[in-house]
Amino acid sequence: MAKAQAKKGAVKGFEESLWDSANKLRGSVESAEYKHVVLSLIFLKFISDKFVQQQKKIVQEFGAEYVDMVDFYAKDNVFYLPEEARWSHIQKHAKQDNLALVIDTAMSTVEKNNASLAGALPDNYFSRLDLSAGKLGSLIDTINDIDTVTEEQGQSEEDIVGRVYEYFLGKFASNEGQRGGEYYTPKSVVTLLVEMLEPYQGKIYDPCCGSGGMFVQSLKFIEAHEGSRREISIYGQEYANTTRKLAKMNLAIRGISGNLGETAADSFFRDQHPDLKADFILANPPFNQSQWRAPAELTDDPRWADYDVPPTGNANYAWILHMLSKLSHQGAAGFVMANGSMSSNTSGEGKIRQQLIEDDLVECMIALPGQLFFTTQIPVCLWFLTNSKKANTPKGYRHREDETLFIDARHMGTMISRKQKDLTDDDIATIARTFHAWRGQPEAGSYEDILGFCKSASFDEIKSHDFVLTPGRYVGAVEVEDDGIPFETKMAELTTQLSKQFAESATLENQIRKNLVGLGYEL
Repeated sequence: MAKAQAKKGAVKGFEESLWDSANKLRGSVESAEYKHVVLSLIFLKFISDKFVQQQKKIVQEFGAEYVDMVDFYAKDNVFYLPEEARWSHIQKHAKQDNLALVIDTAMSTVEKNNASLAGALPDNYFSRLDLSAGKLGSLIDTINDIDTVTEEQGQSEEDIVGRVYEYFLGKFASNEGQRGGEYYTPKSVVTLLVEMLEPYQGKIYDPCCGSGGMFVQSLKFIEAHEGSRREISIYGQEYANTTRKLAKMNLAIRGISGNLGETAADSFFRDQHPDLKADFILANPPFNQSQWRAPAELTDDPRWADYDVPPTGNANYAWILHMLSKLSHQGAAGFVMANGSMSSNTSGEGKIRQQLIEDDLVECMIALPGQLFFTTQIPVCLWFLTNSKKANTPKGYRHREDETLFIDARHMGTMISRKQKDLTDDDIATIARTFHAWRGQPEAGSYEDILGFCKSASFDEIKSHDFVLTPGRYVGAVEVEDDGIPFETKMAELTTQLSKQFAESATLENQIRKNLVGLGYEL
C-alpha cells in the first residue's frame, strides 16, 4: 500500500490516486509508450523491495558476509540486484539530468543478472523518451509511495503490486482503445472463462497471451480454492515483443514461472510450443483477423489436416483449429470469439464448424452482452471445446455425448461507465453454476433448461438449425406476462391519450404563432 499502510478496503482508492498522480506526469508521451515506463518502474520497485527484505533476512539468519551470495536469494525466488539495479540507487539520482540513463542501466543490469527475466524489461527505452528529467523524477517519487512490503493479514506484497499492475493495465487499455485490446481482456470475461473451466491442475496454454491475464486469473482461482500453484504449468505465446514484456513482468510480480517461448512470435508461423498438449486453453484471439496468411501459405499444415483449410480473409477458425490441436485427450478450451464465428458460412467456415459439431467437440456456447470490451463494439461470444464428453467420475462429470449447452447472457451485466458494461460476480457465478450443473457436478445442483437463458440441445437439434451455434436460436424467448387488459381496451385508452396530446400541441403552436406576431414575425 502507501506508506501509511491503507486498509484492505481502501486499496481501490489508493490505486486510483496513484494512477491520477502518474497520469498527470505523462506530458506529451503517448499512452501506448507511457505504460511501459510506469509498469516497468512499478516492477523494478517491487523486486527491489523484495531484494532489500531478503537482504535483511540473510543478515539476521546467516550474517552480513552472505548478503552478496546469489544463491541465498534464488532459494526463496528473489531476484538478486547489484547496487546499480536497486531502487535506492535510482532514488539517489531522481533529481539529476542523467536519470533516464540510470534507469536504463538498472533495467539492463537486472536482466543480465537474472536469466528468467531476459527480454522482460524495456531496452534503452527511457533515454529515448520525450519525458523531461523533472517529470521522470516526480514519477519516481509517486511510485515510491507503493509500499510492497506489508505485514497486513491476508495481503501479500504480490497481492498489492499485482492489483496496482492490473489496475494500471486496465486504465492504459481503456485510454488506448483498439490498441489496448492487443494486451488486455476485461477482468470479468477472464474470470468467467476461468470459473467455467476450473484449471486446478495441469498445463495451461494461451496462444495469444497479451499481458498474461488468463494465467494470473488462473492462479487466483487456484489460491481461492486452496489449491497449489505447483500443480499447474504455464505455456504462452505473444506476437508483439513489447506486450510479451508486459506478460513476463506480470507473471514475475506474482511469482509465477511461465514458459512464454524463446521469443515473441506469430503462433501460426512460429509456434513456440509445437509438441504441447495442454489440459486447459484460455484465450482471446484477435477478432476477425484478415490476411493472416498468404493464399499459398500453411495449406498443408497438420493443425487442420482433418479439416478444410481456414480462409485467408478471417483467422477465427485458424485460431480454433490451432487451439484444438493443442488439447490433451481430455483437455478443455474456453476462448473469446466474434459473434460471426457462430453462424458464418463464408469461405468454408460453415463446413469447418459443422465438422467440429459432428466430431462432438463443442461443449458450450455463451452469447455475451455488448459493451464489455474497451476496444470494440463487435458483439462477442465464448466457445468451450472439449476432447471428451464421456463421464468422468473423479470430476463428477456425467455422460454428455451428442449434447451442447447454450447460454444467452446478453441481458446480464451492469454499466460501470457511460460506455462500458461489466459482468457482476453474481452474473459470473450464475453462468458458471449453470454449466457445472449441466456437466453433472454435484456441488452445482441439478440442471434444467430455462426459457430465454439456457438450453441443452442435442446434435439433431443443432443439425436442424444448419449447424448454427447462436444461443438465441435454442434458448427461446421469455414470454411477456399478460396483464389481463383486452387489446381493444388498451387501444381505446392510447388513442384517447394521443388525441389529448394532439390538442395540447395545437394550442401550443397557436400561442407560439401569436408571440412571433407580437415580435414582428409572422409564419
